Parts: sequence; C-alpha cells; structure tokens
Amino acid sequence: MASGRRHPRGASKADRRGPGALRPTSVTPTAVSVLSTSTGARLDLIGAADADTTVTGVTLRAQDAQAGDLFAALPGSTTHGARFAGDAVAAGATAVLTDAAGRAELSRVLPPESSVVVLVHPNPRSVLGGVSARIYGNPSRRLKLIGITGTSGKTTTSYMVEAALLASGASVGLIGTVETRIDGVAQPSSLTTPEAPTLQALLATMLERGVDAVVMEVSSHALALGRVDGAHFAVGAFTNLSQDHLDFHPSMAAYFEVKAQLFVPSSPVHAVRSIVCVDDEWGRRMAELARPAPGGARALPVTVSTGPVPAQWQAGESTTADDGSSRTPVTGPEGAFDLVVPLPGRYNVANGLLAVAIAVGAGVDAGTAVEAIADVAVPGRLQRIDRGQNFLALVDYAHKPGAVEAVLATLRGQRSGRVAIVIGAGGDRDTAKRPLMGAAAARGAEFVVITDDNPRTEDPASIRAEVLAGARGVGADERPAGAEEICEVGGRSEAIATALRWAAPGDTVLIAGKGHEAGQEINGVKHPFDDRDVVASVLDELVADGGRR
Repeated sequence: MASGRRHPRGASKADRRGPGALRPTSVTPTAVSVLSTSTGARLDLIGAADADTTVTGVTLRAQDAQAGDLFAALPGSTTHGARFAGDAVAAGATAVLTDAAGRAELSRVLPPESSVVVLVHPNPRSVLGGVSARIYGNPSRRLKLIGITGTSGKTTTSYMVEAALLASGASVGLIGTVETRIDGVAQPSSLTTPEAPTLQALLATMLERGVDAVVMEVSSHALALGRVDGAHFAVGAFTNLSQDHLDFHPSMAAYFEVKAQLFVPSSPVHAVRSIVCVDDEWGRRMAELARPAPGGARALPVTVSTGPVPAQWQAGESTTADDGSSRTPVTGPEGAFDLVVPLPGRYNVANGLLAVAIAVGAGVDAGTAVEAIADVAVPGRLQRIDRGQNFLALVDYAHKPGAVEAVLATLRGQRSGRVAIVIGAGGDRDTAKRPLMGAAAARGAEFVVITDDNPRTEDPASIRAEVLAGARGVGADERPAGAEEICEVGGRSEAIATALRWAAPGDTVLIAGKGHEAGQEINGVKHPFDDRDVVASVLDELVADGGRR
C-alpha cells in the first residue's frame, strides 16, 4: 500500500495538533469502508488507494490537514471546498468526503499521481458530524456532555454549571463563546459551538486528559448546520428566546424550532434529560415539546421558574446587595436553599437557578452547586471596572434588544443615580434588531451614546443611523425623567470616553455589546480592541484628574 495511507496509533502530540486545533494524541484508525457503510457514501478509489485505507483525523480546513486525515470538501456559498483538496492530500490526507460536484472538481485539482479515497455523498454536511464522532471514537458517549442553548444567558449559566461540577470533584471541560477550558487550561474559541470535526476532536482530547463532564454552549447555527451532529447529550438546557439571528433564521418560529432539536424526542441530537426555564412563552412551549411520548423511556423535563409559573425549581423574591449580587430563596426537589448569584438582575437569578437544576441533573449535590455558584466570575458579563472613580462602570455583552432592556431595567432598579449606555450593532447580522436596540437604550438610560460595534463589511455610519432612528423614535414620555439628547460618536474609544466623562458621583455607565471580546472587526479585519481596557484607561485619566472632566 502507498506510504502515508495509514497513520500510526500513538503519534506525538506535536504531530497530531495543527495550529489552533486541539486533537487527541492517540486515535484508533478507522477504515474508509466502515465510513462508507455507515453513511451510504459511494467509495471512489484514486490511484493506489483501496478500501482498507484508514483515517485518524478529520478537518474542514485544507491548511489544517495532517497525515491520515479525512478532508471534508463541502460546497460553500462562494466556492467549493474540493478546490483545496490538493493541499489537503499533499499534507497527508488519505480520504476526501464530498458531493458529486466536489468529485468532479477533484478530477481537475488533484495531481495525476495522487492516491486518495473519495467518499461521495449527496449531502456530505449531513453526515459529517457522525463521521467525525466515529473517527474520534464517539467521545461524547464516554463523557457527561451538557448542552445549554437559548438566546441569552448561555455563557453565564455555563460558567456556573462548570463551577458546580468542579466543586463536586469532577474534572470539567468548558466550550463556549468566551473560551474553551480543558481541566482549567484556557484556550481561545472563535465560534460559540465549533464545527463538527473540531468539536469531536476537542471532546476526544478532553476525554484523553481525564475530563469527566463537559459543559457546552449550543448555538442555533450549530444545530441548524449540523455542528453537533454525532454528539450525545446527557443533559440539555434552555434559557430563553428573544429576537436574534433573524438574518439566518427566517422567523422567530423557525429560530425556536432549531433550538428545539436539543429537546424534541424525535431529534437525533436530543438530550437524555431536559432542563427548561419556563419564564417566557418559548420556554413553556419547549417544556411541552420535551415531554416524552406516552410509554417512552425518557424522563419528564425538569422546569425552572423565577416568576408566577409553577415549576420543579422555583425562585422567591430577590434582594440585591451593595456589591450587586442577588440573594434569592429557592425551592426544588432537593429542598430549600438560599441562592446567591454574584450578578444583579432577575435574569441572572434565572441563570443561577437553571445552573443549579442542571448540576443536580448531572449528579451534583444541590448544596454543593449553590455554594459554588456564589463565587463565579463571568468575563464581560456586567463586569465592573473599578479604578477608584466615584461612579459605577460596567462592561456587558448585551447585544440583543431583550438583553439591553433587561440589563438597563436591572441597573435602574438597584441604582439611585443616572444611567448612561454606550451601544452599537454588529454589521452583516440581523438588521431588524438595530432600531429595537436603540429604542431599548433610549427607554432605559438618561444618556445614550450610539457608536460602532463590529461593523464587519458594512458602512459603520449606516448601521449607527439605524440604531439612532430607533432611539430617537422613543417619545419623551417613554424616556427616564431628565433624559438628555441622544449622542452619536463613531469611534468606539471616544464614545466610551464621552459616556465616562459625563458621569457624576453615584451614576452608572454601561458599555454594552462586546463584553469579553478582544477585537473589533472593520472591513473584514479584526483590530485589537477590548472595552475593558479602554474603560480602565479612561478611568485612570479621570481619577488622576480629580474624578471627572
């Protein structure tokens, strides 16, 4: 057989890891004939390749291909992945998964001396998740995989569940918007939920490093695009649903139906156990959909409520401490507890109570979970920046109308001073939410500074104009007493400085939209930019100058 077609088991970590890609150090080879049988893909042999050829990895990116890989050459919106198959095969890929159009392209791009197996499937993306899981040994079936979905609160809830699991003595992995952590070691992440090959390799790496449980944010894009296909979820949790991603989903109903894949018993990726917050109408609908069929073996969904709707886990009235933490009596199947969430707002109480229910569903003692959650810090979620100034400065990830409205209502309810907000909207995303975000800002803050978020490939001024129109469409009777003129400042740094210089003692300044993000994308280029660093720098100047300018 041609050299390079089999990849030795037990290769070194340096050999098995490409730049920015985590892979297990040891993978049992899988024959391409097995993958053909499991997917129904046609097996085409090029050169000296045969059906006994094996693969030990999988990638969507030709530049990340390694010896023994399966290269997934999928059709794209502008070009076909098969155009890059030559690079993948040159790097040692032994097989290619593609469709009929990709197979035709391979005949044009592969050198005549190439030796590679081609798996031809009419919809290769639909089988990529299962193929990736099979190649890496179905790692999620040997882990306790917890998936958390919803519009807002996924990150906060994930950090809380991670803390509860760690407190119980488990070795824990975290996959989410802010970062990926493997047993306490952080790695940056670019997608809320990675593509299937990356996800399955990551889960296999976690398993190899002794991880017991993985807490994972599951985005609607991941569910719709099959990124979590092949994953076996022990627990699935739902936070809430509000307007977002309507550039991708045609309607709120369609958005909901995609999220429901994690819960509906007929879905191939449904979780074994469902935990659902029923504070909104969408959550109550989700709890109904998650109910097992009559006579089914699945457990009934566990419900969580911070409002009047009865649920297994129920929160009482909350009080807010001077440090912004919320204290709430809660009751559940495990008894009654005094839940302290180190963030303000009823929606964070919901996140905390949901985290307790998830942790208990994963086998953690409720008291252990409650105690662990009290000390959680979530990057960029109502993160306080204190440089000795005489007002409150916060950085938050709120970038949806509902989230903006909720965080402003929370701040107004616990602070006696005025509130300022710096807000923008991302380019190349749901345009319908832009005026709604502006309106939410104008209704909740005395001083509104509209600026750039991540314009991406759009004209920043045009985006600001849409947000501004929504803000200025709010009547004076809907705005807080003493509200000031709405301000537009294009440069985000100057917008942040404008709001901070406006603040008087006892006021609150909220920098919304980017939270933990450390870059700003303009014209397709990501420039270093962190709201937290900018806020700290301006505050240092203000404090040095006597507090305010």
